[in-house]
Amino acid sequence: MKEAWDYSYCVSVLNAEIGLLKNLSTIQDKVRQAVMSREWDDFNEKTEELNQLAGEFNNLENERARLFSALTDTDGPWVIEEKSFYAAIMGLPVEQRRELSFLYRELKMETFKMRALNETFLAYLNEAKTLAAAYIEAACPARGGKLYTNKGRRVSQDLKSIVFNNQF
Repeated sequence: MKEAWDYSYCVSVLNAEIGLLKNLSTIQDKVRQAVMSREWDDFNEKTEELNQLAGEFNNLENERARLFSALTDTDGPWVIEEKSFYAAIMGLPVEQRRELSFLYRELKMETFKMRALNETFLAYLNEAKTLAAAYIEAACPARGGKLYTNKGRRVSQDLKSIVFNNQF
């Protein structure tokens, strides 16, 4: 059985998602700063915050999908696509359509901004990894690109954490 459509609740869910995305973006900026300044305690703390907020965002997304499924003729979760969204709200009054369209566009813009920032940050991290691997290869060519623990066991080259023993 379908649930009744609640416009004001839908507006509050969309506003909550937008606010949460802005908050996520702020924290992600702090994560980037922590990585750049090598503040690993800050990094771990902010990463935990991001994970918590991501869970909240996921709950809001599910709630938004549930709300908009009440507007469609089919059962099951509502597919979040522009075409489906605009088709779903066509039966609403003009003012409600305008406000929901505005909020939906703002939500998409925040999502695109966050995606762009994440992609540039991942590119930076990948470049730093490549540079570190090249440095290790140049500094220790006899190792053939292999890394070892202080007990002599071989480890993967994922470069999660490396400590150089500078004592000779």
